[in-house]
Amino acid sequence: MSQVNRLPNGGRIDRSKTLSFTFNGQHYTGYEGDTLASALLANGVDIIGRSFKYSRPRGIIAAGAEEPNAVLQIGASEATQIPNVRATQQALYPGLVATSTNGWPNVNSDMMGILGKVGGKLMPPGFYYKTFMYPKAFWMTYEKYIRKAAGLGRSPLENDPDTYDYMNQHCDVLVVGAGPAGLAAALAAGRSGARVILADEQEEFGGSLLDTRETLDGQPAADWVAKVIAELQGLPGVTLLPRATVNGYHDHNFLTIHQRLADHLGDRAPIGTVRQRVHRVRAGRVVLATGTHERPLVYGNNDVPGNLLAGAVSVYVRRYGVAPGKKLVLSTNNDHAYRVVLDWLDAGLPVVAVADARGNPRGALVEAARARGVRILTGSAVIEARGTKRVTAARVAAIDTQSMKVTSNGEWLDCDLVASSGGYSPVVHLASHLGGKPVWREDILGFVPGDAPQKRVCVGGINGVFGLADALADGFEGGARAAAEAGFKVVEGVLPQVLAKPEEPTLALFLVPHDKGTARAPKQFVDQQNDVTAAAIELATREGFESVEHVKRYTALGFGTDQGKLGNINGLAIAARSRGITIPEMGTTMFRPNYTPVTFGAVAGRHCGHLFEPVRLTALHAWHVKHGATFEDVGQWKRPWYFPKRGEDLHAAVARECKAVRDSVGLLDASTLGKIDIQGPDAREFLNRVYTNAWSKLDVGKARYGLMCKEDGMVFDDGVTACLADNHFLMTTTTGGAARVLQWLEIYQQTEWPELKVYFTSVTDHWATLTLSGPNSRKLLAEVTDIDLGKDAFPFMTWKEGLVAGVPARVFRISFTGELSYEVNVQADYAMGVLEKIAEAGKAYNLTPYGTETMHVLRAEKGFIIVGQDTDGSVTPDDLNMGWAVGRNKPFSWIGWRGMNREDCLREDRKQLVGLKPVDPNTVLPEGAQLVFDPKQPIPMDMVGHVTSSYMSATLGRSFALAVVKGGLKRMGEKVWAPLVDGGVIEAEICASVFVDPKNERQNV
Repeated sequence: MSQVNRLPNGGRIDRSKTLSFTFNGQHYTGYEGDTLASALLANGVDIIGRSFKYSRPRGIIAAGAEEPNAVLQIGASEATQIPNVRATQQALYPGLVATSTNGWPNVNSDMMGILGKVGGKLMPPGFYYKTFMYPKAFWMTYEKYIRKAAGLGRSPLENDPDTYDYMNQHCDVLVVGAGPAGLAAALAAGRSGARVILADEQEEFGGSLLDTRETLDGQPAADWVAKVIAELQGLPGVTLLPRATVNGYHDHNFLTIHQRLADHLGDRAPIGTVRQRVHRVRAGRVVLATGTHERPLVYGNNDVPGNLLAGAVSVYVRRYGVAPGKKLVLSTNNDHAYRVVLDWLDAGLPVVAVADARGNPRGALVEAARARGVRILTGSAVIEARGTKRVTAARVAAIDTQSMKVTSNGEWLDCDLVASSGGYSPVVHLASHLGGKPVWREDILGFVPGDAPQKRVCVGGINGVFGLADALADGFEGGARAAAEAGFKVVEGVLPQVLAKPEEPTLALFLVPHDKGTARAPKQFVDQQNDVTAAAIELATREGFESVEHVKRYTALGFGTDQGKLGNINGLAIAARSRGITIPEMGTTMFRPNYTPVTFGAVAGRHCGHLFEPVRLTALHAWHVKHGATFEDVGQWKRPWYFPKRGEDLHAAVARECKAVRDSVGLLDASTLGKIDIQGPDAREFLNRVYTNAWSKLDVGKARYGLMCKEDGMVFDDGVTACLADNHFLMTTTTGGAARVLQWLEIYQQTEWPELKVYFTSVTDHWATLTLSGPNSRKLLAEVTDIDLGKDAFPFMTWKEGLVAGVPARVFRISFTGELSYEVNVQADYAMGVLEKIAEAGKAYNLTPYGTETMHVLRAEKGFIIVGQDTDGSVTPDDLNMGWAVGRNKPFSWIGWRGMNREDCLREDRKQLVGLKPVDPNTVLPEGAQLVFDPKQPIPMDMVGHVTSSYMSATLGRSFALAVVKGGLKRMGEKVWAPLVDGGVIEAEICASVFVDPKNERQNV
C-alpha cells in the first residue's frame, strides 16, 4: 500500500531509507525517523484499535506519551511480544510487527462494536458493580466473559531472549525533559561544572523545537538544538539519555529512569546489546522541565478516527511529513492552536474553517491565518463530529460558554480531519509523586506544582511559562539556580533571540455544549482510553461521588496507562461544574509512578534466573553430592531431600533412613536453619516481647524453644534460642523464615521499641550445623570430642563449647526427631573436615545421612510442627495445643497477646492440631485434603479441617497424619472422612498428635 498521506517534502525523516513493517497482518512502508504512529498515518490507516469499554473504532489522537488510543502489541515472535506500546513512542524499524490489542474478528469489523452504539445507556458508570452481583451462582460465567473483554494486551508465553539491566547513578543536577526549557537548564548547569544528567523520553532531544514555526536568532530552532547538544556532549560531567522516561520521583531525590536502548533497532536487540535499562539516580538537585500536554476539546463523537489534537497535527506535518487527512477544521479556545492552520496551508492543503470559542480573537497567529484567507467563525465550536470509521463532517455552531448553551443551528462542514485545542496542561505528574498537591492557576487554566520537600526546581511549561522566549529564560535561570544550590559557580550565558508573537488569553472551555444536553447528546469523551464520557462524570456526581478520587474510581477517569494526561483537567472541570464548585475546590487526583508503562524485563534487569534467586549451598554440599543426595529447594538453599541407594525410590530410601535414626544414628545437615546473633543490655527484654514464652530467667548455657506470633496472635515462626552470655543470645529460625524474622525484629526495634538497646546480626552462613540423632549419637560424638556428654553433665536443652574433631565447636543438645540428639555447630570453613572425621567414626554405628523428607517424617511422628506446613497464618499456639509455650503471666504484653485473646480466637470450635490414623493403615491421606464429619452430606459439604502432614511410617508400620480439625482436641477417638477428587473417601480416627515416645524417654536418656 502506498503512503497516501505522505507529503512530498518536509519532515525530519530520511526518505532515502524505506522501512517495511506489518500492522494487523497488512504490509506497509515508512521511512527511517518515523514513529509507528506517523508511518500508520502516512499509509492512511484510520482505525488503530477498539475502545476499552464500548468497542468503538479509535484512531491516533496525539503524537507523544499522552496518546490514549494507539496502544499496541509489538513483536514478530511469541518470545518478543511486548504489550501496551504506544505507537507514538515506538520508532519504526525494519520488519516491525504490530497488532491491535482488541477487536474481533478484526478492528475494522468488531462484533463487540454494537456496544459502542448502545453502551452509553446500557453500560453507565457502576454497570459491572450493579449488574453482576446477582444471581451469585452466575458469577463464574460472568467473570469468564468480562475478563475476556478486558485488558489492553497480552503477556508473552515464551522467555524473553533479550538482556536488560539497571545502573545506579549519582549526579549534582538531573534535568527531566529536553525541550527548550530543559536544554537551557542543562546548558546552564553543565557550564558550571556540575555533574548533569539530561533525560528525555523522545527519540531526539529538542521537544517542541523540532516542529515549531518559530526561529532562534533568525535560524531554524532545530539548528540551535543541534548546537546545544554538541556543546553538552563536549562537557565532561554531562550525561545525555535520549529515549529515557523518568517514571518515578521518590524520597530524597531518588528517581527512576526507563531507557529504551535498542527498541528502535529491531525486534530483538543486537547480540551483546542491552535492550532496556533502568537508571536509579540519586540527584543533588532536580530540574523538572516536563512541559505541557495540549488538552482536547470535549464535543460529540470526538473519538471518531480523524479527531486529533491541533498540536499533534502540526507535529505530523512538520516533523514527519505526514498529513493525517485532506480537509481540516480547527476548533479552539486559544491562539497557539492556530499554528496548525498555518502549517496545513504551508503543506498545500485546504483549511475548511476555524471555530474559535472566543468572541473576538486578535492575536498574531490569528491575524496571520486571516491574512491567508482562512474562514474564522468566532464565538463558535465544533459541537459534534460525523462519521463511523472516519470523520466525514463537523457541525459548527455558536455557543455561549457562560450558560453552556448552543445559540445557533450551526452548519455541517465537510472535512475528514478535526483538530481541537482546549488549552495546555502542565505535566505535573512527577512533581506529585511524593504527595505534593498541584495548585490551580486561573491565568493559564491549569495546575502547576505546589510546595514540596524535594530539592527541585520547575521550569518552562510545567511552571506555567508557555512562551518560547520566556521558557528558555526560565530554564536557564532554573538550571543555574540548581547548580548553585549544589555548590557550583554559575556561568553567565546569552540566550537566543525569539521574535515575540503576542497571544490573547485562553478561554475556559472544558466541555463544548450540545443542543441535546450532556446525557442525550452524542458521546462526549473525556478519557478516551477508559471510555469515560462527560455524561458519566455528571452521573457519578449525581450518585453521590463528590470526592475527586471517588469520581476517578467510579468512572475510571485517568486509570490505566493514561494517568489523566489528556482528560484529567476536563474531567475535573466537568465534575466541579456538576457540583457547583470551582476547579481548585474540586482538586486533582493523585498521580503515582509509573508515568508510562515499564516492561518487566527492565524492572528485573539482570535479576532473573539464578541472579534473581541465587542458589545457596551449604558448606557440606559437595559431600552430599558425593554420597548421592537428591536435592530440594528450601528457601534459596539446596538441601538434601533423601539419599537413595541403588534401586531405591523416595519411599524406600526414607523408610531406611528413618529406621537408621530410630535404631542407631543418623546425620542431618541443618546448616540452613536461620541463625541470628542477638546482643545488647536489653536483649532479654526484647526476647520477652517477641516470643510467646518467658526469657528473663534463662541461664547461660541453656536453650529454650519459642513461638513467635504476628500481631493477630497467629503463629509466625518458631525455633530454639540459646543463652550464650547474660546479654548475648543465638536465635534459630526456620530455613525459609530467616530473612523475614530478621526483618521483623529490626522493624520492631526501630519503630516500636527504639529505647531498647539490642542488636541483630545474621550469622546463618557463618556456622555449619551437623545434627546427630539416634540412640548411638552420644557414643559416636564421644569418639571425636572432648566435651563431657554424660546425661547429668550435658542435659537436654543445654549447650556446651569444646573441640569436635579438633575444631572449636558449640554443641547443642536439642532434638527435632524425639531421639537423643546433638547439633554440632562449627565455623563453616572447617565443616567438611569435621564431617569427614565424624563419618569415619560413624562407620561402626552404621551412621546414615538423611534428608529433609526423613526429617519431616521423624518430627511428625513426634508431633512437632513445621511452620508453614502445619500452620497457615490462621492458627494460634492454643490451636496447636502448645499452650505450654505461652507465658500468660509475663509483665509485658508480647506481640500477638491481644490478638490471641480476641473473642474469635477463644472459640472452642476453632481448628485444632490433632493426629489422624487412617482406618486402612496402608492408605496415606493426601496432604491438604479437606475433612468432613458426614461423608454422606450433599455438596457443598461442611469442611471441618484439613490434613497438614501425612506419611507412611516405618517405625509405626502404618500411615499417619497431622491435621487441624474444628474442636479436634475434644474429639479424640471420633472419625473424620477425607473426600477425594475421584469420588472416593478415606476414613480416619482422630488421635493425639504424638505417635512416638509420648513420655520423651528417648530424647532425655
